[in-house]
Amino acid sequence: MCPWAPRVILVTTPTLSSLTECLQPHQATISTEKLVSYIGQDCREIPEHLGRDCGHFAKRLDLSFNLLRSLEGLSAFGSLEELILDNNLLGDDLVLPGLPRLHTLTLNKNQITDLEYLLDHLAEVTPALEYLSLLGNVACPNELVSLEKDEEDYKRYRCFVLHKLPNLKFLDAQKVTKQEREEALVRGAFMKVVKPKPSSDRVVVSPKSRYTPLPSASRELTSHRGILGKCRYIYYGKNSEGNRFIRDDQL
Repeated sequence: MCPWAPRVILVTTPTLSSLTECLQPHQATISTEKLVSYIGQDCREIPEHLGRDCGHFAKRLDLSFNLLRSLEGLSAFGSLEELILDNNLLGDDLVLPGLPRLHTLTLNKNQITDLEYLLDHLAEVTPALEYLSLLGNVACPNELVSLEKDEEDYKRYRCFVLHKLPNLKFLDAQKVTKQEREEALVRGAFMKVVKPKPSSDRVVVSPKSRYTPLPSASRELTSHRGILGKCRYIYYGKNSEGNRFIRDDQL
């Protein structure tokens, strides 16, 4: 649930004056551009009253700097053209309702890792999308999320996104060039960015294995002492590459 605290409401459109009283406890801001702003309220879900009171007229909706993990309730905003969801907790289970008029979507700094799933979903539910920004997500490989990523990783990402969403005009605040479009047509399908798998340092030894690992003390970088212990590894020397270059008179 979201904590309600009184805040000043800005209503400048005469036809919306009737909404002033019902929205005052909920901290929404309505402007002449039909913008509904609900920023920094630590909400984990879209408040029901927001869709009920504003969904029928809102063209732009800003829900940034909250704690959203789900977009349930967004279906009330069927006429949206711009949607800002920056700095939330949205992940790979993100589900958008059908928004046929939406042309701008920003999802910066969320928890999205599966790029292909997201793009396939957007292609289905937002056919008019022209501006998309995914900066700050693992799915968008650049130095904002990992120092191991470089410019080439980001170029591959842009190529794959344009392959999936060919109608985009802007991607991550950068205009899509004619050269990028042409490359996406030819190579985009082969530029898939693989979702990173969680790493694990644990080594699983099968109980049926004939071999046993070296004692743990012998694997420590700071330990230079000899280790005495039983081991099932047997070295015969007949397959050593080094022995091929030693003459008998050198032994």
